[in-house]
Amino acid sequence: MIDLRPVGYVIGLLVASLGVTMLGPLAVDIVDQNGEWPVFFEAAIVTILAGVLTSMACSNGTAARLSLRQTFLLTSLVWITLPIFGAIPFVLGATEANFTDAFFEAMSGLTTTGATVFTGLDGLPRGLQLWRGILQWLGGVGIIVVAMVFLPELRVGGMQIFRSEGFDTMGKILPRAGEIASSISTIYIGLTIACAFAYAASGMGRFDSVVHAMTTVSTGGMANTDASFSRFGASTHYIAIVFMLLAAVPFVRFVQLMAGSAKPLWSDPQIRGFLGVITICVLLITSWVWGRQGVLSELAFREALFNVTSIISGTGYASADYMTWGTFPVVMFFFIGLVGGCAGSTSCSVKVFRYQLLFASIKSQIRQIHSPHGVFTPRYDGKTVSEDVLNSVMAFFVAFLLLLGFIAVLLGMTGLDFITSVSGAAAAVANIGPGLGTEIGPAGNYAGINDAAKWILAIAMFVGRLEIMVVLAILTPKFWRS
Repeated sequence: MIDLRPVGYVIGLLVASLGVTMLGPLAVDIVDQNGEWPVFFEAAIVTILAGVLTSMACSNGTAARLSLRQTFLLTSLVWITLPIFGAIPFVLGATEANFTDAFFEAMSGLTTTGATVFTGLDGLPRGLQLWRGILQWLGGVGIIVVAMVFLPELRVGGMQIFRSEGFDTMGKILPRAGEIASSISTIYIGLTIACAFAYAASGMGRFDSVVHAMTTVSTGGMANTDASFSRFGASTHYIAIVFMLLAAVPFVRFVQLMAGSAKPLWSDPQIRGFLGVITICVLLITSWVWGRQGVLSELAFREALFNVTSIISGTGYASADYMTWGTFPVVMFFFIGLVGGCAGSTSCSVKVFRYQLLFASIKSQIRQIHSPHGVFTPRYDGKTVSEDVLNSVMAFFVAFLLLLGFIAVLLGMTGLDFITSVSGAAAAVANIGPGLGTEIGPAGNYAGINDAAKWILAIAMFVGRLEIMVVLAILTPKFWRS
């Protein structure tokens, strides 16, 4: 039997910490004198008490280090428990959401998916606007730490390839995982502050600059307005592009850069592949739009660059309704959303390195067919890739596609149309945010879909954010055997 006390102790501390962060929106509502501050006061009291009492009840089981199974449980239960408490302000506040909508919004925020069920965002109390940003910001730094510290050890989806990189190569600079997490968090905070100042310098209001910096660096994409980024000017768009790109590359590279080693940043095959995909997609979509318009324009290039960067990084901002650009861009946006950014970043989806490993394996197999007596081993970044890493990557791809199809079928059974079902499944599993079509596309939101579909999508966001394999492992009977 698994001892749940160490897991409960850590989760209790995290829940209490979440309650403390509610004091920020509380203070904003007090300053605004809008009468909404009791919402966050009540939510904070409930959340802090629940967290503290849980930790106290489980404190007698914290002597031993977490086992592998306890770590699996912890990484999963955190992303279920925190959205439950994160939903309280949405239930009590001006949105007056039912628990389904509130949980969907909180899960979307903490998993940095960015799908929203709320309309009239411009008129929300600033405390709730800030709370949406805080949820995404906390989820962003949380998933970086999980990806760099836990997932490589859990051998999830090929993430073990970064174990030596994250702990041996980096060992000369940061010998312990805790120090790596601390340094990554420092970089994350620094990028957020820099992004906020850059937004303010571009003409965005100070409050909006802070909230949008949180949702940009976390690649979450929740905006303070129904129009997303289409209400802002060109300079703001380019600033968003820069920080979405920075947030989608491995944060350990920034740590190494700050330590005086720039070479890993420029030589990382993930980063080169990520930027290469963006370049090709932007050129293709820009050329398509120019061909349809019959004139070359900076606007077409900027909108292509902004929206491609937003979708591939999983941010989910929209500066235009690309559903009106024609079939070719829409199809491209669907598939680039399934690419994702780099491992060890706040970005989501499959991740570039998995495609690179897949292509390396295919190349090796083709060479083996041409020369049956030769010995060909896949290589990544000049190093031989072990068989267990390749098996893990292949298993992830199969699980990802099966889950995508399964979620799409379930959504279809709730009454959603084909485009909404398929694109919604992709947007949730890959944590992208906007789907395709008139309802959940870049110009819409998830408010109009039925409650059953919202629960299915919320679960898909959770499973996708944890790289699928962690959740599947917990669901096996063997996991629970002593």
